[in-house]
Amino acid sequence: MSKKSIHFECCGEQQEVAVIRLTRGAKRNALNDALILSLRDLFESLPGSVRAAVIHGEGDHFCAGLDLSELQERDAGQGMHHSRSWHKALEALQYGPVPVIAALHGAVVGGGLELASACHIRVADESTFYALPEGSRGIFVGGGGSVRIPRLIGVARMTDMMLTGRVYNAQDGERIGLAQYLVPTGTAFDKALELAKRIAQNAPLTNYALTHVLPRIADQPADQGFMTEAMMAAIAQSAPEAKQRVRDFLEGRAAKVQKA
Repeated sequence: MSKKSIHFECCGEQQEVAVIRLTRGAKRNALNDALILSLRDLFESLPGSVRAAVIHGEGDHFCAGLDLSELQERDAGQGMHHSRSWHKALEALQYGPVPVIAALHGAVVGGGLELASACHIRVADESTFYALPEGSRGIFVGGGGSVRIPRLIGVARMTDMMLTGRVYNAQDGERIGLAQYLVPTGTAFDKALELAKRIAQNAPLTNYALTHVLPRIADQPADQGFMTEAMMAAIAQSAPEAKQRVRDFLEGRAAKVQKA
């Protein structure tokens, strides 16, 4: 499948990994409505074989943010509804059917950081840099960044980035939590694909619990979180696949955890 803004294909022995490439390289993969809507439609209609997904960008950058050349004048109501349409699209990714890994390189700026923060795992190579320049441009994040990014790095760091235009390099970005993995330049996609193939082998219900239930537990008071955890644990371990995996471990057919 290929659209003007994205390219989509499946890979793996059972077509279990979806690979989504942003294809606006000449625009540093800047986000516009067409690209965002394409992502929404894609994650709402993934093939049934897919168990994990990777998002990356063509060219020198993952995503340099909002395409300001397509920014339209809107009144307050129109602006609110436009922002909500982006929320819906990125929620289709974050709360879609499978875990999503972002392979980051070059610019991860503004809306590009909002997109990356909606993914479940972020792999950055050493060329990556992060920024939120909306403050200097007289605008505010509108793609869910004010909710997702502080959960990664805290409100104070996001405030600093927007007030001062601070840019984080790849090493500092990984240190503060913008990425979970840091790899040599040019290898982010390979690492993300490796992780996606590994994640695709997990029990689907466990993956679903980690992407849909765990974030909600984190937002609940402790007593509610404990109850939600207990119910999810009961549901997950009742699945036939989970029972078989436990039997395989107890009977020596499953690999044991080894020191990294």
